[in-house]
Amino acid sequence: MSTRHRLGRRLIQLYAGLALYGASAALLLRAGLGMEPWGVLHQGLAKLTGLTIGVVSIIVGAAVLLLWIPLRQRPGLGTVSNVFAVGLAMDGTLALLPDARSVVVRVPLLLAGIVLNGVATGLYISARFGPGPRDGLMTGLHRRTGRSIRLMRTGIEVAVVVTGFLLGGTVGIGTVLYAVSIGPLAQLFLRVFAVPAASGGSTVVAAATPEGVILPP
Repeated sequence: MSTRHRLGRRLIQLYAGLALYGASAALLLRAGLGMEPWGVLHQGLAKLTGLTIGVVSIIVGAAVLLLWIPLRQRPGLGTVSNVFAVGLAMDGTLALLPDARSVVVRVPLLLAGIVLNGVATGLYISARFGPGPRDGLMTGLHRRTGRSIRLMRTGIEVAVVVTGFLLGGTVGIGTVLYAVSIGPLAQLFLRVFAVPAASGGSTVVAAATPEGVILPP
């Protein structure tokens, strides 16, 4: 694969992944059975402020990105794109999705949202244009404190879930199911969407992304 074709594929994967990530978050919201950790916070803040959840996602992403400065993290194209693309895609999808009232509809929406989230994660991380703001916060704290990635991830996710829940965000079976399934799903789709390296003999995946950092952007 030529350099130009690799770059084109990576850009397509990046923006397709970010758009699908926003769509998957919208499916989880419509399911009403529990959001992913950061989604709980976004939903709670949206209820508090009256802003759309997509706009809240953009604001939170930008605020988290500011925390990269003292951590000496360097954003990439994917990092900046993540801040805006996910929120816009989420609001756009919500505008097209009707409310789901029946459990017969809500459960498939939940499952589809989780699987689509795994697909989206594999797409945008494999593109290798930089981590999302929230992922970079984990790795930055890991490097600055010397604490494990798992500890940093758990601590921050617990904090955002509790805060979001207190603000009115939805925590439920969907939150738990997402937590236990997103890692295996993301790892599967990282392999599926791996971009061939320049040498043609290997693949460029999220090998440099520490295991356990696969999180909502």
